[in-house]
Amino acid sequence: MTRMVLTSVGILALLGAFGAAYAAGDVQAGKAKAAACAACHAPDGAAIGTNPPLAGESEDQIVQALQDYKSGKRVNAIMKPMASMLSDQDMSNIGAYYASLKK
Repeated sequence: MTRMVLTSVGILALLGAFGAAYAAGDVQAGKAKAAACAACHAPDGAAIGTNPPLAGESEDQIVQALQDYKSGKRVNAIMKPMASMLSDQDMSNIGAYYASLKK
């Protein structure tokens, strides 16, 4: 019985640690950080001109795009310096914010 309880507690602890490592971004922190994005992607994420809309995209899609701009995998003279200033947490927060908006 004690062994089963300890095993259960261990499994729950591992799941908690795993979940924390992959925690979703913070929408409010993302909203504040995304203020710079509004000049090209509009305050509501709907897009301006030929810039892509961000509203309603998944957090994962936004994060991947930002990581790709930061690494140089995707090339854009404006996005490279913008993404280079962001931490992984900033990217998750921005992704969570745009994912929370309606298309």
